[in-house]
Amino acid sequence: MINKLILSNVLYRPIRTVLSALAVAMEVAMVMLFVGLAHGLVNDSAQRQEGVGADVMVQPSGSSFLLAFSQSPMPLSIGGRLEQVPHVLAVAPTLILFNTGALSMVYGIDMDSFKRVSGGFAYHSGGSFTKPYDLLVDDLYAKSKHIKVGQTVDLLNHQFTVCGIVEHGKGARLFIPLPTAEDLLQVKDRATIFWVKCTEPAYTDKVVAAVRQLLPQCQVTPVKEWMSLMTSNNLPGLNVFTTVIITIAVGIGFLVIFLSMYTTITERTREIGILKSLGASKGYIIAVILREAGLLSAVGILAGYGVALVTRKLILANFPTLVIELTLLWAVYAAVLAIAGSLLGAFYPAMRAAQLDPVDALAYE
Repeated sequence: MINKLILSNVLYRPIRTVLSALAVAMEVAMVMLFVGLAHGLVNDSAQRQEGVGADVMVQPSGSSFLLAFSQSPMPLSIGGRLEQVPHVLAVAPTLILFNTGALSMVYGIDMDSFKRVSGGFAYHSGGSFTKPYDLLVDDLYAKSKHIKVGQTVDLLNHQFTVCGIVEHGKGARLFIPLPTAEDLLQVKDRATIFWVKCTEPAYTDKVVAAVRQLLPQCQVTPVKEWMSLMTSNNLPGLNVFTTVIITIAVGIGFLVIFLSMYTTITERTREIGILKSLGASKGYIIAVILREAGLLSAVGILAGYGVALVTRKLILANFPTLVIELTLLWAVYAAVLAIAGSLLGAFYPAMRAAQLDPVDALAYE
């Protein structure tokens, strides 16, 4: 009986029902997409740094774990000293530049040493550097910007020629020769970071201890430890951003359900009076309103999952360098938040309906 009543109520105003469910769907989609984007970009960055193949990172003292914001570059001569440390197989100096135009890192690399550490690039087309202002781009960046080998690209206020397109996952998405990076930063024989590869990963702790003793002025970090720092909890402002987005999304769902249910009570005052005159208790009235809100939430949640999946597909088709991780955990969180917001939004209208006097309600026009 009660379920048929709820279904009839929902179908009585189809446009309002659709709009209410759509608001919940947008709430769920917003939570999943924004959180998925934030965590996806962080995890993608960590995986690309791991993809360099190094076991240890050596940076200037006081450097941020965000590689693009390191302190003053270190002398290249440090690389020779690192190569003498027992159990060190290879050392690759890298000068990191930040491309503000595309908000991306550019690696200035010595190709030979970088190849020894990383195992080298897998080329989709083109080849390695042959001229000072040659540029390597990864396949996702090339797809995003519609770049082909031989094309001229404006980068760091200079014109670079794309000499090769490589498989993504080797740290940055853009690579230039180390001497060119030095010229752009107006430094000589300097590196922002030294990637150190051990003869065996099991020797990482010994290498770290030896390097810290050799270079006490430097910051020495195992890559595995650095990856553990690359979480949303350690990124400035990311948790605040996520909380604000979730709060806005839940607020939208709450307000729409509140207005929908409040309007419903106003329109159905006479019907509620009839139910109460037939013996319906306050609990029964409240249950009808809350169940109706719950039904709208359930429909909205399912629609929200669909919106999130379709939107993610569209975003990735147009912006391949973005990473959006839609996880089951956040799908559950989004559903719980949507249901909680909807029930909370329907609670006051439900209480108001339950408090209506049957005589006044029957006389309502």
